[in-house]
Amino acid sequence: MLDGVTLDQLRTFLAAVDQGSFSAAGRKLRRAQSVVSQTLANLEAQLGVKLFDRSSRYPQLTDAGRSLLPEARAVADNMDAFKARARAMREGLEPEVSVAMDVMYPMEAVTRAAMNCRKKYPHTALRLYVEALGGVIRPVLDGSCGIGVIGSLPSVPEELQAEPLIDIPFATVVSPAHPLARARGVISSSAIARQVQLILTDRTALSEGRNFGVLSPLTWRLADLGAKHAFLKAGLGWGHMPLHMVQDDLENGALVKIRIEGVTARDLSLPMKVVYRKDSPPGPASLAFISQLRQ
Repeated sequence: MLDGVTLDQLRTFLAAVDQGSFSAAGRKLRRAQSVVSQTLANLEAQLGVKLFDRSSRYPQLTDAGRSLLPEARAVADNMDAFKARARAMREGLEPEVSVAMDVMYPMEAVTRAAMNCRKKYPHTALRLYVEALGGVIRPVLDGSCGIGVIGSLPSVPEELQAEPLIDIPFATVVSPAHPLARARGVISSSAIARQVQLILTDRTALSEGRNFGVLSPLTWRLADLGAKHAFLKAGLGWGHMPLHMVQDDLENGALVKIRIEGVTARDLSLPMKVVYRKDSPPGPASLAFISQLRQ
């Protein structure tokens, strides 16, 4: 009997509760009161419990009715969401925005883009990966992510289309306890070569054999930007970091900036790009997400 319970019966039950009477529920549903009464009687028979006490002028929920009410609302709400998502897909809206994000990109901007996407497309889910170097490109190439935001991997595979986003400023930093922190003015390349440089390394083979921004033959390679940040603050080496990640450290003295011979302001700026497969361009929700990232 329970398998015969229908969504129409649950909506009639909710209408009777919300409107306060069977006649008012009938007006809302554009049905005769007798049809509402019969629908609810059938529902009670199938459930094996009384939902309403009909002894007074207006029907009152029984204890069983009050107990089942939240579940009935949840079923109706889920069906509404199901239909809204199906309607959006039919109209060309993707069911999910899947993004592989370069770890260098400011998370504040990513959060803002996600909030805007949820507001404009509430039935479109978001799946986000934060990676570095080839780790951003790989899920876009294999189709598990629709779009990627890259910067730390400067070359783009032929299968992908690339569009510019913003430039991320960098700073070269060390701990105040590090020997380079005591240097005055511009540090020579020979002095830099005697100190360990902390660099971000790739978990994939997509950048194998290539180094980006490496100036010292003494390197420690870290696959996590958070680990690199911690190692820099601990005085274990020097390195380039996105300015937005170390701004507070520079202000409170946990890190200090250094200047290196031959490294210009242009060298300390990372152009970010959005990429996607040429055979699978982004849909409306993904385009809205990308538009927000540009701001």
